[in-house]
Amino acid sequence: MRLKIGLASLLLTLMLLFSLTFALPVTAASSQYITKGNTTSKMVAFTFDDGSDGKNTTKILQILSANKIKATFFITGKAAENHPQLIKNIADQGHQFGNHSYSHPDFTKISAAQIKTELDKGEAVIKNISGKTTKPYFRAPFGSMNAASLLAVGNLGYTKTIGWTIDTVDWKGVSSSEITNKVVNNATPGMIVLMHTGEGATGTPGALQNMINQLKAKGYTFVTISQMLSTGTQTATSGQHIVKSGETLTKIASLYGVTVQQLATANKLTNINVIRVGQILIIPTTNYTVKAGDTLTKIANAYNVTVQQLVAANNLTNPNILKIGQTIKIPAKTGTIVPQPVPTTINYTVKAGDTLYSIAKRYGVTVQSIVTANKLASANVIMVGQILKIPASTGTIVPKPVPTTVNYTVKAGDTLYSIAKRYGVTVQSIVTINKLASANVIKIGQVLKIPTV
Repeated sequence: MRLKIGLASLLLTLMLLFSLTFALPVTAASSQYITKGNTTSKMVAFTFDDGSDGKNTTKILQILSANKIKATFFITGKAAENHPQLIKNIADQGHQFGNHSYSHPDFTKISAAQIKTELDKGEAVIKNISGKTTKPYFRAPFGSMNAASLLAVGNLGYTKTIGWTIDTVDWKGVSSSEITNKVVNNATPGMIVLMHTGEGATGTPGALQNMINQLKAKGYTFVTISQMLSTGTQTATSGQHIVKSGETLTKIASLYGVTVQQLATANKLTNINVIRVGQILIIPTTNYTVKAGDTLTKIANAYNVTVQQLVAANNLTNPNILKIGQTIKIPAKTGTIVPQPVPTTINYTVKAGDTLYSIAKRYGVTVQSIVTANKLASANVIMVGQILKIPASTGTIVPKPVPTTVNYTVKAGDTLYSIAKRYGVTVQSIVTINKLASANVIKIGQVLKIPTV
């Protein structure tokens, strides 16, 4: 009897070890970048970033409490350490927390291991003080993320990276009326509003009550991020596209048969090179009402688009089924919406490190099209300083956006390096735009132009 039990126990142990040894690896999952709730209901999520002194937190909490509104606070670990009582007050009033890192570095410039340290330390400090976790919500310092950092963040349990619909830029010290007007005049269902609690955001407390009053008058309700996202999953509706890992604006434009510029205009993009995984893009379209005898092929031919582009633009599950009276969105490929200029070329001067592949990828064309346009003998031989003709990829060439700037007043302890790091630009770009004689000499009170594109 004992022998039977012993053999059974041994067999069970071996089976367990075998299952552990050959367990399937965990699949990595990127964090979803969200800038707006997927809802048609008039609701708004107020969010507050606390990365420093939290000077205005008490006033903000008083206003939220008086109006019985819950908000979401994205806190850095250092801020929580600096004013733990304010963190307790936020928790006691039932507001939601999100992780804003420990020390506010640019996540696109640090390793996955460093990202883990930042998030783990931030979570530990906030949870120790408030008893609440920040997961699964994260907001990137400076709003700066890329595919690698989204993957690293997602693997740590922060499945939602929260951006914003409206940035009040209150940290610049803009007035209460400017903040109020920006939010109220641009209000849309599901919007996420970014504000700050620090000393620089002097206009925020005054604007908050005004925004609440005016938005209530428009029929808006106020929710936390978790409440906003629970109203529906982040899915694309007809005429929309959710950005996936590895996609570019050029690739998406090609999928729907539109131009990069049309996408940029429809989505008010200031930089065509910056889109984020999970971002919802509006596809510019015109509408067509299905008539008796219509097929998707017939409609596609009439509008000079492909059947696949119609399927994608309308999220059709079966391209063979159309109903009379059904509205079909037509991608804005024809002159009906935005006329396309005659295909042309632009000149590009080869720089050190360039390859024909990297140049083709940058302009959304093929290597062969550049070889043909320039009558090159080999795709592997180009020289620094050589001028290449770049053929248009979609009937138009999208110019680079005109650089814009913000002003920054130099403070004690600032260096050009620290300022450049804060804004995610290079030291040289600041030197160039300000025509500085030296990158090592700046003065307290000096106003610098910071390029934002």
